[in-house]
Amino acid sequence: MSSVLLSRGVSACLTGSLALLCACATVGPDYVAPAAPAISYYAEADPSRTDAGTADAAQQLSSTAALSDRWWQAFGSAELNQVVDLALAGSPTQETAAAALAQARAVVEAAGGAWYPQINFNASASRSRTLAAPDGINSASLGPTLSLGVDAFGLTSRRVEQAQALAAVQEAQAAASRLTLASGVVQQALALASALEQTRAVQHIIAVEQHNLELVRVAQAAGKSTGLDVLTAESQVASDRSLLPPLQQQASVARHALAVLVGQTPIQWQAPDFAFAALTLPQELPLSLPSDLLRQRPDIRAAEAQLRATSAAIGIASAQLYPSLTLNANWSAVSSGGALLANPASVWSIAADLVAPLFNGGTLRAQREAAVAAYAGQLGSYRQTLLLAFAQVADGMQALHHDAALVDAQHKALDAAQATQDLTQQSFEAGQSDFLQVIETQRQYQQALLGYVRARAQRYADTAQWFVSMGGVPTQEGWPGH
Repeated sequence: MSSVLLSRGVSACLTGSLALLCACATVGPDYVAPAAPAISYYAEADPSRTDAGTADAAQQLSSTAALSDRWWQAFGSAELNQVVDLALAGSPTQETAAAALAQARAVVEAAGGAWYPQINFNASASRSRTLAAPDGINSASLGPTLSLGVDAFGLTSRRVEQAQALAAVQEAQAAASRLTLASGVVQQALALASALEQTRAVQHIIAVEQHNLELVRVAQAAGKSTGLDVLTAESQVASDRSLLPPLQQQASVARHALAVLVGQTPIQWQAPDFAFAALTLPQELPLSLPSDLLRQRPDIRAAEAQLRATSAAIGIASAQLYPSLTLNANWSAVSSGGALLANPASVWSIAADLVAPLFNGGTLRAQREAAVAAYAGQLGSYRQTLLLAFAQVADGMQALHHDAALVDAQHKALDAAQATQDLTQQSFEAGQSDFLQVIETQRQYQQALLGYVRARAQRYADTAQWFVSMGGVPTQEGWPGH
């Protein structure tokens, strides 16, 4: 009989709570995403084609080109693809990001648990002695208890909404971590390729200067050159050799950085020798509209999710200004006197607890005002994130255009310096010019060659950065635990 009454009581509690849920509304503002900026272009003149003349391939910015989540494959290097995959699978930063995301998702589940009845089991036993019962009295009770918080004004709903928004922040930050990692691998690979290319260029220059030194020494022995020419040639060789250690250090730093990115120590893993000859400059680059960029870039998604979380915080603070209602039901078997639980009696109860704030010194309203101010501040941060993102895209667009022009100019300067050096070298060997002219043309050729290598490296690096600015986030494949 008691179990039937309890069942009816619980049913009445649940029915009443559902009625209250339907009758009451969620307080606080309903989040509305900010409107996308009403712009169609990133800069006054969006260059759609960047031409490097005969020095390198032209690049085309296309709004119809798909943004691949494995954009680094556009560089056509199997070694680069392998290293990026190793990094996505083995970098400790991905373990941290994956754990933070799992934690945020667990918090969402924990917040949602408040929507369901909380059922517990209570048991107690005691023994007491009185003058009326000198032999002692045993008493015991055990049974389930049920409680249900009625989300009358949306406090639980807003807390779940906030937890979901914070989980979305973590998800966007995890995506940004993958994008940063892939970008870091590509940039370090390009830095290594640049350092090795410049090293080979300097070694070539040193070989030419060493040959000139031998010619000067032969000319001195024949009385056709002075000791000053020999000293000048030796000084030039020594000066150019001093360029090698810094370049070798740059290569070492890039190799070590790549080892860290793949989650290894430099002694455990050695990066391959990347070379521009084994890389292909991507010629068709994706160009997303500003409205699409908002959904693609993880930094913008994170800022927007954080804005939603602060909006939910206003709802939480608003709901705390209103009463809270909790429904409780319990049943227990109670006995006293002889043996524990001997001849137990059934006891059940149903209750409703209502707590309404009356006076708290203005704390609750101040908390709501603080939440409103936090939202205004986060809205400013969101707008700033948009401005920086659009500026980065505009900068990247102009960088691609200027890189192509620089590569073309450096290539022409290199061709001219090469021709001048060849003619001066021939003239010197024929005894028609002095050695100082040779030194000067060699210096011009050296500067032009290194300038050309650096300009090409910068063009590759800015191309990789373009994919990043578009929000080319790698998929979660290769993540720890995936």
